[in-house]
Amino acid sequence: MSFLVMSPAEMQSRGYKELDIILISGDAYVDHPSFGTAIIGKVLEAAGFRVGVIAQPDWHKDEDFLALGRPRLFFGITAGNMDSMVNHYTAQRKIRSDDAYSPGGLAGKRPDRASLIYTNIVKRLFKGVPVVLGGIEASLRRIAHYDYWSDTVKNSLLADSKADILIYGMAEQATLALANALKEGKSIVEIKDMPSTVVFAASDEDTSRGIVLPSASASKDKKVYHELYRLFFDKAQSTILYQENGGRLIRHNPPAKALTEKELDAIYALDFENAPHPIYKGARIPAWEQIRDSITTHRGCYGGCSFCAIALHQGRAIQSRSQASVIKEVKRLTAHKSEKSGGYVFHGSISDLGGPTANMYGSYCKLGFPDSCKRQSCLYPRICSNLVADHKLQLKLLQEVEKLPGVKHIFISSGIRFDLAASSPDYIRSLAAKYTGGRLKLAPEHVSQPVLNLMGKPGIEAYEDFSRLFMKQAAELGLKRQIIPYIIIGHPGTTRAHALELASWLKKHRIRIEQVQEFTPTPMTISTTMYYTGLDFYTGKPVYVPKGREIREQKELAMWWKRKERTPQAIKPPPKSRSSR
Repeated sequence: MSFLVMSPAEMQSRGYKELDIILISGDAYVDHPSFGTAIIGKVLEAAGFRVGVIAQPDWHKDEDFLALGRPRLFFGITAGNMDSMVNHYTAQRKIRSDDAYSPGGLAGKRPDRASLIYTNIVKRLFKGVPVVLGGIEASLRRIAHYDYWSDTVKNSLLADSKADILIYGMAEQATLALANALKEGKSIVEIKDMPSTVVFAASDEDTSRGIVLPSASASKDKKVYHELYRLFFDKAQSTILYQENGGRLIRHNPPAKALTEKELDAIYALDFENAPHPIYKGARIPAWEQIRDSITTHRGCYGGCSFCAIALHQGRAIQSRSQASVIKEVKRLTAHKSEKSGGYVFHGSISDLGGPTANMYGSYCKLGFPDSCKRQSCLYPRICSNLVADHKLQLKLLQEVEKLPGVKHIFISSGIRFDLAASSPDYIRSLAAKYTGGRLKLAPEHVSQPVLNLMGKPGIEAYEDFSRLFMKQAAELGLKRQIIPYIIIGHPGTTRAHALELASWLKKHRIRIEQVQEFTPTPMTISTTMYYTGLDFYTGKPVYVPKGREIREQKELAMWWKRKERTPQAIKPPPKSRSSR
């Protein structure tokens, strides 16, 4: 096994006179399949391409970008595993003091709007070399979008950066196809119809084959913006979309097909070092420390929460690894028993065995998630009858993994859908018995039904029903367990009355949450569309959008137990739960 090259010395040691592809990332380089640069780089390398990495270059120094020379095929640019603006700023637009993806957790290792800055520098230094955008920042800024940090509607990142092509989503297929096309001598400007890409349309392109979205400039009008995203969510899966951005027409191609089990297994079987590059000399990288003992079992999410971007990036269809693939990775993990095995030591506990939502492993749609399906969620307002979600598959996987030598404990930390889990008492009992480390984190997000409707989440009674079952199972097993609810405050549609309802519910159940998540309008989500337009995404009716001081007040109300001056009479008792719409 080996790391991707990061220096001329490493190139020389491999006999490389030049590289085919250079990946530039806003993150430190950690060779692990949870990090986008590593997974794309290893897929390309396994296909025979010579790949190098420039991680967190100083954008004030040209020499950082010149270090590996001129690539033969293209530069691949990503801001990293997070949007650079989300990475840098809180929901209150205050600068964060740390960066989990940097050595030592130090902030300031990447610029604001990193994809844009890196592209401009590369275009200046390497005339004629194609630039390919990827990663979450590019994926969620691929068409005109509302940008919370500037409070404006911005063009597609492709148009603003003037890169040659943008690849969205989990980009292994598209990046490899692009590399092969360029290797065979095809010009980057000829590539127009590749799935999961956004490109500049040909000057004479016949747009009647697709749908023309409202332009970026027209979308500054809030009603037009609402129309734009209604069209996008309705048509993007199956139809070519066109949009004028800054005087140029971009073409948004439909996404690539979901990876098969065999294809996904092949990716996770690649020779990852499962460690940060030695260049960091053992410096602490918080994001790596968080996932170093975890295993990803699947991708995608069909939950369809309005505020979430997972489906926009990973897709709705669940792509699951085989049991054999997961077991093989666990065996590689348990083999790290000393510092000599690569600087990483496995101590017997798998911190997480899951995915975006752990209990979606192995589930699928009977109809194959057809383009004709108009639902944004397979779970809301009720679980779809075409969804096949058998918790026995995940339970079997967990049971087989815990039999492996060296595995002492397995935990599920990536979260579960409690409404989905309610159908499996065996799963709930197993969670209570073995797979939670004393605290189970769940995400009801709120308690007020009008707010939950806008979030696309089930009624609070679903959370309460699951909690009763879970705690009952724990009590029968003689185990002490706790459920920690995740709460979002300030979501579009949340009034002070709804905030008081939440505070009253928390107080009634004696829940003292230490943290709440303030809603952040990230690019391209349904909730962000409501935040910007002030309109219900589905009905077009006005919704209340709390801002500024109101957000702080809602946070204070949720922290009811810290407000000693607040009397019990100041919080009204909660109304009875209502069913989902």
